[in-house]
Amino acid sequence: MEVNYKDIIQQIETNYAVKLSAPCITELVPAIKIQSVEKNTPLIKAEQYSNTIYFIFKGSARAYYLKDGKEITDWFAFENDFITSINGYFLSIPSPYNLETLEPTILVEFSRETINKLSQKHHEFTQLEKAIVTKTMLQLQERIVAIQFKTAQEKYQSLLEFYPSITQRVPLTQLASFLGITLETLSRIRSSKNKS
Repeated sequence: MEVNYKDIIQQIETNYAVKLSAPCITELVPAIKIQSVEKNTPLIKAEQYSNTIYFIFKGSARAYYLKDGKEITDWFAFENDFITSINGYFLSIPSPYNLETLEPTILVEFSRETINKLSQKHHEFTQLEKAIVTKTMLQLQERIVAIQFKTAQEKYQSLLEFYPSITQRVPLTQLASFLGITLETLSRIRSSKNKS
């Protein structure tokens, strides 16, 4: 799939309700990197330093921890989402988790240096940065509420409302891990939902 900068900027502007000025775009374009990667491509590894934020133009990615040799999925990102190692990016510490693609994916890389530079010079880029952080915080808040107060079935239903096609794009083992339930429980929920 051929992708150009105009398509990417238009997609970001549309999904984050921001209009970037011509001078901002002129500085932004040579500073970002577009890459097309295969499924299961590592983006950031645990214990690695990273100053990069990824915008997913097409495809998907996840963040996961390794605990006692088991993968625990913590975050999914799809088209028009940004994903990064939050701790690593904002605190300049090694990432506590891994990021990898879930499908063939087209990514746009933004470095911390680029974001800081453009935010200092262009008001609308500061608005974009704020919109990205706000969206991410709201998603994480929803996840915390789901973990604390929702049943397994309610968590699954909420996830489907956010991402209707997620079960076609994400392995069920990762989905169960994200929801904090066993694969057997997820299978029962899916089975009862299909019968109703």
